[in-house]
Amino acid sequence: MSSYWRGLRDGAPFLLVIIPFSMLFGVLANEAGLPLHETLGFSVVVIAGAAQFTALQLLNENAPTLVVIASALAVNLRMAMYSASITPHLGRLPLWKRGIVAYFLVDQTYAQAVLDYEKTPNQTTIEKFAYFMGVMSPICPPWYVFTVVGALVGETIPENLGLDFALPIAFLAMVGPMMRTPAHRIAALVAVILALAFAWLPFNTGLLVAGLGGMIAGAQAEIRLGSAS
Repeated sequence: MSSYWRGLRDGAPFLLVIIPFSMLFGVLANEAGLPLHETLGFSVVVIAGAAQFTALQLLNENAPTLVVIASALAVNLRMAMYSASITPHLGRLPLWKRGIVAYFLVDQTYAQAVLDYEKTPNQTTIEKFAYFMGVMSPICPPWYVFTVVGALVGETIPENLGLDFALPIAFLAMVGPMMRTPAHRIAALVAVILALAFAWLPFNTGLLVAGLGGMIAGAQAEIRLGSAS
């Protein structure tokens, strides 16, 4: 089996999360008054579910533009860590291919690709890129398609369908297996504590504090634990 088709096979289960998650965004964007082309443009340009939901919620609350931008960027700070982590595997690709990887580097594509690269380290860079594109295929294009579906069907989806289950389940399924070191677990614990402690801040800015605090705690733990060993 080629690397692309192997990636497509491994990425297919993510459809169970992508379909309801993207539909939910389309529904909420429709309810917020965004026209169809803006809703689709939001998903195509940003292509980051958590950041999209954060920005949409803050826009509905009439938050200042700077707060909306800062919050969305803070939610997506993890992408910088993803990029640094995946560079040893795909950093030798031509610039245009690296641009494709950078655009489609989302939680699901990163998590699945890195797991595969660690399991089969003898792959060539071309094989790794093909695998990444295979994983991306059932994740990113459906994200656009079902965003449009959600925006079109809008309020016809019953509220008791519970589409909003996709976000927490997706993050738990991806983050859980990746917390393999004490530094990872410390970062997650500190972020959770700070998020709860600063939940009173307006416009969900407590998440900014939690994200930064978690990253600092994780980095310090890694330095201290590394020096201790």
